[in-house]
Amino acid sequence: MARAGLDKAAVVERAAQLANEFGLEHIQLKMLAESLNIQPPSLYNHISGLNDLHYELMLYGWKHMEERMVEAASDTSGYAAWEALGRGFYDYATENPGVFSAMLWYNKYQDHETMMVTGQIFSICSEAAASVGISEEDCNHLIRTFRAFLEGFSLLVNNKAFGHWLPVEDSFDFSLKLLIAGMKELEAERE
Repeated sequence: MARAGLDKAAVVERAAQLANEFGLEHIQLKMLAESLNIQPPSLYNHISGLNDLHYELMLYGWKHMEERMVEAASDTSGYAAWEALGRGFYDYATENPGVFSAMLWYNKYQDHETMMVTGQIFSICSEAAASVGISEEDCNHLIRTFRAFLEGFSLLVNNKAFGHWLPVEDSFDFSLKLLIAGMKELEAERE
């Protein structure tokens, strides 16, 4: 029997909560159904299986990540926007480790939904890069560079892989400043 008021968004929201609490790899459809007080077959009214749930969690995560990053970068431009975007990404990824795990293999060009879910992020990055004289081509390289750094750093933090006594936050800030300095170097090369 389907639970009244239960829809796909509620199923994905609950799965996100469970993934953040227990880890994405521990989420099974039976566990999700029990937490929603429904029978496992009722989940198929909303998702087609575990792979579909992971895909939906990936979209959910990027949608919320985009909201966080756009909010962080509002009222900024240029290098400050890039720094704010990076901070917004890192904060969301480390506050939502299970959802972030579902987001790791995101490919913007996979389909229409994945292309739409991060449109604002790419737009803000392009505007910020253009405002300091960085070309569209270099902007695309920068997006890849920042993504690689942010995903890798966040993944290491989420898995408690940094053991040195230095505060991880200090290392993140240092790394972000280093990337921004590299961007400034690109700008200087054009002058």
